[in-house]
Amino acid sequence: MSNLFLIAEIGTASGFCAESAGIWQVLGWILLVFKIVIPIILIVLGVLDLGRAVVASKDDEIKKAMKSLAMRAIAAVVIFFIPTIVGIVMGLVSNFSASGAKADYDICRKCITSPKTCPVPAEQ
Repeated sequence: MSNLFLIAEIGTASGFCAESAGIWQVLGWILLVFKIVIPIILIVLGVLDLGRAVVASKDDEIKKAMKSLAMRAIAAVVIFFIPTIVGIVMGLVSNFSASGAKADYDICRKCITSPKTCPVPAEQ
């Protein structure tokens, strides 16, 4: 769906998503930041723990730190893909029969999945 269509729709849509597009856009930005920052923090903390264990030269601590790093890396990958999974689920739900509801829903989905191109209504 093109951005021009969404911008035209926001002018005619009067549903919940059209009226609260700014809130959905902020939520989309928060998800985008979490998607990037949290995995980086998890991996950096895991590497720091592994570095401490290697400097200490204790085999048990190295094994424990390796396991911790692996679990943090897995968590980082899962956190990175959560917004993608949410976008897929929202795409599956988007088959509304009423065209007005679908247009309103498309505004919510667009604002959450790509906040940069969210059609926020102008102040009146």
